[in-house]
Amino acid sequence: MIIYEFKVKAKEFQYRAIDEAIRTSQFIQNKCLRYWMDNKGVSKYDLNKHCAVLAKEFAFVNELNSMARQSATERAWSAISRFYDNCKKQIPGKKAVRPRDDDSRKGTRTKRGYPKFKKYCRSLEYKTSGWKISENRKAITFKDKKGIGKLKLKGTYDLNYYQLDQIKRVRLIKRADGYYSQFAIKANVKVETEPTGKAVGLDVGIKYFLADSNGNTVENPMFYRQSEKKLNRANRQKSKKYKKGAKPQSKNYHKARCRYAKKHLRVSRQRKEYCQGVAYSVIQSNDLIAYEDLNVKGMVKNRHLSKSISDVGWSTFRQWLEHFGRKYGKLTIAVSPQNTSQNCSNCGGKVKKSLSTRTHICPHCGYVEDRDINAAKNILKKALSTLGHREANTLAGDLPSGLVGFGLSSDGESMFAQRCVSKPRITVAKSAGSVKNV
Repeated sequence: MIIYEFKVKAKEFQYRAIDEAIRTSQFIQNKCLRYWMDNKGVSKYDLNKHCAVLAKEFAFVNELNSMARQSATERAWSAISRFYDNCKKQIPGKKAVRPRDDDSRKGTRTKRGYPKFKKYCRSLEYKTSGWKISENRKAITFKDKKGIGKLKLKGTYDLNYYQLDQIKRVRLIKRADGYYSQFAIKANVKVETEPTGKAVGLDVGIKYFLADSNGNTVENPMFYRQSEKKLNRANRQKSKKYKKGAKPQSKNYHKARCRYAKKHLRVSRQRKEYCQGVAYSVIQSNDLIAYEDLNVKGMVKNRHLSKSISDVGWSTFRQWLEHFGRKYGKLTIAVSPQNTSQNCSNCGGKVKKSLSTRTHICPHCGYVEDRDINAAKNILKKALSTLGHREANTLAGDLPSGLVGFGLSSDGESMFAQRCVSKPRITVAKSAGSVKNV
């Protein structure tokens, strides 16, 4: 499944119609969530039936396409099922209290990802009906009763390469700089590449964006830090135009709010583009990539380092790394981060050091190396030590347990792993971290 995104060009009344459709989808999602809270044993099928009841009860809900209403119901059920999964996994959290109509207390409604009501929804999703693409694939028309009509698509992607039955979802998204349309296309994105015969371990950090086991480092661009003064200035200008108790706020306030949001959007896009480029370069240069399975969500709770960690974009980099790994058939392995910075990559001895100590000096063997590069070598050794077990699991039909995280599928489908299994001449040498042809 691939996602193509286009900028939407339309008239003002069409933008207002998109906003109304998004609010309707949010209304359905919240109503389904309330129905689940008030009734025990509600299933996904029950929510779909309740969606039909809402369409008969509210005229503005009936104006939305039926499959768009189903998509809103599926979003509500996705949050509910995620909460059930977290409870089964015994993820720690606050005490679970089912909200009552007269319960105004805060902090008791969430445990293990307890579903919350949507307040600011910014997207709407259609399935296979309710829309029609023009013959040249440069415009899309929405045919429900919301009055969205025909929208022009501005972008560099070409939808003519795909059949209409391959488009499984169409999303309308509102952002600070305008409206966008996304197309979820069912297509094979795997690309055969020639093996490079190399393996690398990656250690992400704050001083460097990443350091690899070959001694190379990539500088941290710190996009947020560079734009922080401009962001703070825009935030102050927005706050000056805010009038307490005024409903609605003035047009100047909303203009300042949009300027502030656009600056944040620019920073996030810079970070995403940088992570994408680095991940692509790493994937194209190596056949095996090892990295740490970091708990970024827990690490950002450190109030001293949260801004710096968020500015680097570790999770975004990992997502792109795994995506390119699946696309180009490269093996990506996530290893435990335990003691990767403390152990010596030369002799294996443990050398305790604080976070401020940036140079690894081993008292056992006298090995001296940069802290991050030493960690990257340890990460690669951990990955190579489990590679044989992972390939055995692939042969047995079991899902390997090395990759755990967002957007991860079984790396048993990796083309590199299939080469290693089907062609015995390709083996992994457990030495300095290279893949050799024997």
